[in-house]
This record gives sequence, structure tokens and C-alpha cells, in this order.
Amino acid sequence: MLKRAFDPVVDANTRLLILGSLPGDASLKAGQYYGHPRNAFWPLVGGVIDRPDLKAQPYEARLDLLRAHGIGLWDVIAEATRVGSLDTAIRMPTHADLKTLIAALPRLRAVAFNGGKAAKEGEQVLGPPDGRIARLTLPSSSPALAKPLAWKAEHWVKLAPYVASPTETA
Repeated sequence: MLKRAFDPVVDANTRLLILGSLPGDASLKAGQYYGHPRNAFWPLVGGVIDRPDLKAQPYEARLDLLRAHGIGLWDVIAEATRVGSLDTAIRMPTHADLKTLIAALPRLRAVAFNGGKAAKEGEQVLGPPDGRIARLTLPSSSPALAKPLAWKAEHWVKLAPYVASPTETA
């Protein structure tokens, strides 16, 4: 079954771009990034921006809070064939135009890959680092990575230096 990524969530103040691989079935059905109820993305990012209530907010409010902190979202794969939601089931991927998006983000300081598949595909698309934009690989927020939230949070805290306070993006 052909699956397509969502549009990027970015603006001119994006300092940190978090890239997943491709939305899973629950996210596609909900029409929301990280829409699976057991995906740890929202609690992990909430911890980074000191908003433990982030997951409890309405979806559009969550996106507004991310933008207010200079955080953007997108996926490395624009479309692919995949049965189910596992990254290992992705076949015939078409990559998103990451280079064009990144070039259009003047304040971007870091790209963070949410999981190994996103990192592998993203590094392939982006090529060698240019030294201007940091690249970080994070453990996947997916429930398929059966690690405790606290363990994942220890790694996701690496994002904190790249996150803006809401007054910095205003």
C-alpha cells in the first residue's frame, strides 16, 4: 500500500528540524504527526521544552508550541510502499526534498533524526555534513523500540541546546 508523508511543519524561525521516517498507519488515520497513542514523541519533546502537558494539548496547539520553540517536523521519506507501520516494511521509498527545505530555513541549527531508519535515509539524502547544521540521531519514539520512556528521554535531552524560548522566535 502506498503511503505518503505529511507536509512539513516549519516556519522562518525553525532552529531544530526533527525528521521521522514515514508516518505509521495510526498517524495517517489521525492525520497527525505521531498520532499513535503509544508513540512517545509528544512526551519526549514536551520534556525538552519543559511542557510535560504537551501531549494533552489539542493537536494544533501542540504544533503551535513546537513552532514557538523553533521546532519543525517532517519526514525523510515522502512516499513509499509499506504494509503496516514498521520501518522495516518500507519498500521503494521516494525521499523528501530535504535539501530544498533546509536551504529555506535561515535559522536552522540542527537536524534530528527520530530513529535509525530516518537517520540512514536522511544521511543518504543530505550527504556529508557541512558543519553549519548539527545532525543528531535519536532513539525512535515509536513503541516498536521497546525501551523505557526515561531511557529515551536521556537521549532526547540532546535537543535542548537547539530549542528556542518562545521569546526568541517572536
